[in-house]
Amino acid sequence: MKKLLYPITDWVSTKRGMWITIIVWLLLMIGLSAGPQLGDYKVTNFQALPDEAKSIIAEQKTEELFPNNQGTPGILVFHNENGDVNIEEAKQILDGILAEDIKGIKSIVDINKLPPQALEGFISKDGTTMIVPMELENGLGNSQYSKINDQASKIGNKIAKTLDSTNFYITGPAGIAGDTVKLFEQADFVLLFATVIIILVLLIAIYRSPLLAFIPLLATVIVYQVVNQSVALMGAGGLEINNSTTSIMSILLFAAVIDYSLFVFSRYREELNRYESKYEAMKHAMRSTGEPVLFAGGTVLAAMLILFFADFREYQNFAPIFGTAMFFIMLASITLVPALFTLFGRKAFWPKVPKYGQEKEVKHGLWGRIAKLVVNKPGLSGGIVAIFMAITAFNVLNLDYEFDTVKKFPEDLPSRVGYEIVEARYDKGELAPSTLLIVSDKAMTEDDTATVIEKLQDFDEIASVRTTAKSEDSKAAKMSVALTMNPYSTEAIDFIQELREKTPEILEELSIDGEAYYSGVTVKLVDERDVNNGDIVKIVILETLLILVLLFALTRSFKMPIYMMATILFSYVSALGLGIFLVDILFGYDAISTRVPVYAFIFLVALGIDYNIILVSRFIEERKKHKVKEALEIAIRNTGGVISSAGVILAATFAALTTMPIADLFVFGFMVAVGILLDTFLVRGMLLPSLILLFEKDKEKSHNSL
Repeated sequence: MKKLLYPITDWVSTKRGMWITIIVWLLLMIGLSAGPQLGDYKVTNFQALPDEAKSIIAEQKTEELFPNNQGTPGILVFHNENGDVNIEEAKQILDGILAEDIKGIKSIVDINKLPPQALEGFISKDGTTMIVPMELENGLGNSQYSKINDQASKIGNKIAKTLDSTNFYITGPAGIAGDTVKLFEQADFVLLFATVIIILVLLIAIYRSPLLAFIPLLATVIVYQVVNQSVALMGAGGLEINNSTTSIMSILLFAAVIDYSLFVFSRYREELNRYESKYEAMKHAMRSTGEPVLFAGGTVLAAMLILFFADFREYQNFAPIFGTAMFFIMLASITLVPALFTLFGRKAFWPKVPKYGQEKEVKHGLWGRIAKLVVNKPGLSGGIVAIFMAITAFNVLNLDYEFDTVKKFPEDLPSRVGYEIVEARYDKGELAPSTLLIVSDKAMTEDDTATVIEKLQDFDEIASVRTTAKSEDSKAAKMSVALTMNPYSTEAIDFIQELREKTPEILEELSIDGEAYYSGVTVKLVDERDVNNGDIVKIVILETLLILVLLFALTRSFKMPIYMMATILFSYVSALGLGIFLVDILFGYDAISTRVPVYAFIFLVALGIDYNIILVSRFIEERKKHKVKEALEIAIRNTGGVISSAGVILAATFAALTTMPIADLFVFGFMVAVGILLDTFLVRGMLLPSLILLFEKDKEKSHNSL
């Protein structure tokens, strides 16, 4: 790698190479900015399940037999908090919306044309609420959901304000999709702003140099724009881009560029004491840090590409986007970052400017004392850390999953308010009924379908079953199955999974020779849980094996990569257990999304191994001149400061996700921040060094020991 890397970093460190590098990056940023915009290609209705999932097959089969070009359904909610809903007021609101003839709305049930008996079917049992079904046109884009919602809500609420008692909301899939778009648009700006402020404040507080805060952020802004526009080009080429993916990508980008910048300038500061020329100092700094930084970035890149092997399409969607981000981050870490620091030279460190010829032992403070403790008492320091992590890891057994996405939105979000009104006053199962499709080899009679309905309604968990369509040859029947419980609950998911498995037996028992297909929200959640569980195992195994191979290549050792990887996996389980406990105690999240453990694993393992690589690379470098104990002490105290600073900034950067009003991202950001702090101070600082002392022994020829 050095033969390939040194010519690049040596050239970038020259005056000519520095200017060309900066100019090329700026031209790349400006040129790409003239292309398509990322926001135009983000989607909310992202199909996360693979095409071969049973619920997706059932959905396609149902559409094939009963094509209706169905658009996105929505629910208009009219509610009186203090008594019976006023039907005349609801009609006024509805008339106003219908009169506007909003583009994109396919149909709204006109309650003016309904007889009183039919109208009663839309009113809740307690009389306080009326719901009116709405359907948006098929194939609408992301921004259109938001515009339609905004138009209808603006008209409806304007009229509602002139009335005495009626409140108006839009919910259901259409309302939720529209609000989700706005949530992400507003939250992404807040996230970006919070991230920049957090990084700026921490860099200035830690290093007390304005330019040392400005230069990494300048590099990050340039790389951010290049990556954003590159991903937009991928979107223009047909890649579906999920909202949450781009939010996490921006955090990864800021975190990684800042991290690698810290490693570069910490070594650059050392070399400026040894070399008068700022160009020569950067050349030697990059010869020391270029390889471990590039290797660390390559490890993260490889970990991201593993996601191509996932079955869950949301994880697959991460791979090309995060892979692109890491490619440019790695490229910037060996070109743009050193070029910018070289440009500013010694001025970058003002007011503590490193002077040529005044090389002296850096005061290592806390990390000097920690290094001595660890190398002198590895059993004590490593043992205490291991016991603490084992205790927190056991809390993983209390992991519970949450599937109700609406419940994770802000409490005052209109679609959530409307959803909860409907949930409280109508049969919960009617929020999202499942669809049962029966395809028989011979025509089914009315008695056949009636016996199926009767058999299904024997289940206490089923509130109602009704036939909604039948094929002309009577060989296919479509039924709507509403549960007695919340269709997003774990109990509903467990029941539907059991029902799907039992239905073939039920048909056989009723002498119906056919196949059953279940589709709908709850059925998709069944498949999502199964696919996610399989992906967790697959990703853990593949990523562990891949990183082990890369660590073998770096360390030229067989045993060191094994305990390095073991500490990272142990750290992940510990962070997950501690995170589950803290988000429950501090924020009231007693259950988390199925995506969080996978997101957390990907980032904690990929980014956590970076710090181990930096420590071990310095240890290997010092091992050529010193014995194991002395080499390890030097490695800990010389990397401790920069790694702990980088870890704090990295953790704070991920903690910026707690500004997001989406619970999945909030919990993920918090857990990763906790895991990074655990890894930075306990694993990398104490546990891994203790294991190095336990397993690595001095030999007669120390250069053969690794």
